Amino acid sequence: MTTTRRIQRVVAGQPASDGAGVRLSRVIGTPQCDHLDPFLLLDEFRSDAADDYIAGFPEHPHRGFETVTYMIHGRMRHKDSTGNSGLLSDGAVQWMTAGRGIVHSEMPEQTDGLLWGYQLWVNLPAALKMSAPRYQDIQSDAIPEVTENGTRVRVVAGTYKGTAGAAETLTEVGYLDVQLEAGATFAHGVPDGHTALAFVYRGTARCADVEVPAGSLAVLETAGHVEFTARDAAGLLLLTGAPLDEPVARYGPFVMNTRDELMQAVQDFQAGRLG
Repeated sequence: MTTTRRIQRVVAGQPASDGAGVRLSRVIGTPQCDHLDPFLLLDEFRSDAADDYIAGFPEHPHRGFETVTYMIHGRMRHKDSTGNSGLLSDGAVQWMTAGRGIVHSEMPEQTDGLLWGYQLWVNLPAALKMSAPRYQDIQSDAIPEVTENGTRVRVVAGTYKGTAGAAETLTEVGYLDVQLEAGATFAHGVPDGHTALAFVYRGTARCADVEVPAGSLAVLETAGHVEFTARDAAGLLLLTGAPLDEPVARYGPFVMNTRDELMQAVQDFQAGRLG
């Protein structure tokens, strides 16, 4: 392999609220970390207090990007303006391409109290921003896993050691859930120039001489392979992607390339033309 990517910076999640008052930790999409091309937002929702999340995310629009919801524990029911519906449970993923526009809701359903999951926003290039919306509901048993040498890797998107991920992606994006036993090392080749981010959700993971604690995002250099070693048992989400290198115009749930396109998105939503 090439040299190991070093950590450029470590970003801590910031307390935030979204939807109908859901309390969460926002990792990407804050003044401290606005976006990391092609990733626009990363939220962690994790609470066993129902008041923190039970009101959920009532109907809201999207245009111009994709949302990826990954449930670690708990259930999330979704419905949209085109008549689609589904239920995510432990270990499941929803990869939604908003494209030219959709209105949907995401509402938690309690099991034994704990809701724990992640939502990632992936930007779309200008050529795909007005593409047809689509859903991929991927249940836990459909996500391939690679287990060896104290590591267990769930391949949500992209490829790991020749195993293709469960999600079909429109752009060059990788999404791995990496679980490490104490002392185990994970290594993965990523094309030079691609963004590589590692969010540690359990334990502590070390990259070179930097330790990344749970609840923190490691932003890696853009050349070399990715390598992490667990001090104790650890888990991390590895997000990789080819930067789009395009202007980002953003207003709430709309992400386009120009202000005029944003104004059109708002007008289309108000006129009932989304979804």
